[in-house]
Amino acid sequence: MVNAFATNRSYGQSIRVMIVDDSAVVRGLTKRWLEVENDIEIVAVSTDGMRAVGDVVAAKPDVIILDVEMPRMDGLTALPQLLKLAPHARIVMASTLTREGATTTLRAMSLGAADYISKPEATGLGGATAYQKDLIAKIRALGGAAQTAANPAKRTPIPPMRPAFASKPAVFRPKALMIGSSTGGPQALQNFLKPIAQQINAPIFIVQHMPPTFTTILAEKLAQVTGRPCKEPENGDVVQAGHIYLARGDWHMRVEKQGINQVIKIDQSPQVNFCRPSVDPLFRSGVDVYGGSLLSVVLTGMGHDGRDGAKLINEAGGRVFVQDEASSVVWGMPGAIAQAGLADEIKPIPELCKLVVKYMNGAG
Repeated sequence: MVNAFATNRSYGQSIRVMIVDDSAVVRGLTKRWLEVENDIEIVAVSTDGMRAVGDVVAAKPDVIILDVEMPRMDGLTALPQLLKLAPHARIVMASTLTREGATTTLRAMSLGAADYISKPEATGLGGATAYQKDLIAKIRALGGAAQTAANPAKRTPIPPMRPAFASKPAVFRPKALMIGSSTGGPQALQNFLKPIAQQINAPIFIVQHMPPTFTTILAEKLAQVTGRPCKEPENGDVVQAGHIYLARGDWHMRVEKQGINQVIKIDQSPQVNFCRPSVDPLFRSGVDVYGGSLLSVVLTGMGHDGRDGAKLINEAGGRVFVQDEASSVVWGMPGAIAQAGLADEIKPIPELCKLVVKYMNGAG
């Protein structure tokens, strides 16, 4: 049902949030957390997917927090109807960390959900504080993106490319492709890799901000859509041409030289940019191993992970491509690189695909 109290609050450009969950405890906690945030307005609270579909047009939410498992109509069934009725809204799926929950969540993201959030194992007990912090950060990032999508005039101006990059060597033959992504990344990765993977023989390394189990399911999905071997590597795995390596949830991934080979190292050293896995450690290690013969791509995601590593890649003579704002779910990571003047190309995914194939096949 649409909440009457929402009409009595005035936040200007506040982010309008709709909560959809059958648990009274979860609804109560979420409301309590969000009500104290001055830039967030709760415009509707629905107890199942069917009620949400009936409420969403009047609520006009920027962000919908949608529970996966609910009676009458579950989140996966409600998702396409909500997207049709509120096309600018960003939907966050709330699910468990089980394999079943991860599989359902990734399915939801392939159907248009923007992101996911992992519910704490015991609501109101351990894990609730981290869940609260993560939820509010996602609402702010996705809400801003939703408002920009509804009003393209709000898009961030791009600074001119720094003249120093014009001095890069004209001939560029990368030996590896490294990719970073976060919010909206699972679907962006599939859309990006599916048309190019069979045309690239070099190894592909990916850091996607996701927890364990989720990355396992994503690796299986990427192998399926690309027809290439894709795995969460073990420590010491020798890098092989034509293979895709996806960082394991909660583990950093790096590449190192070992004799005539390159090997993968994984570890649980402290978070970088509040993330583990993080893009920056991978990019830094890529420069150490491949020097300027490295092509990197940063896709949709919140935060600025990958920016520092992109600077090192540029300084070494490599190339950095980023997804454009219009096609990104959240233009945080790619936007940070673009705003720092570190991007050689800023394009939507189909154009990035063409450029990557061109360079990886030695036509650059």
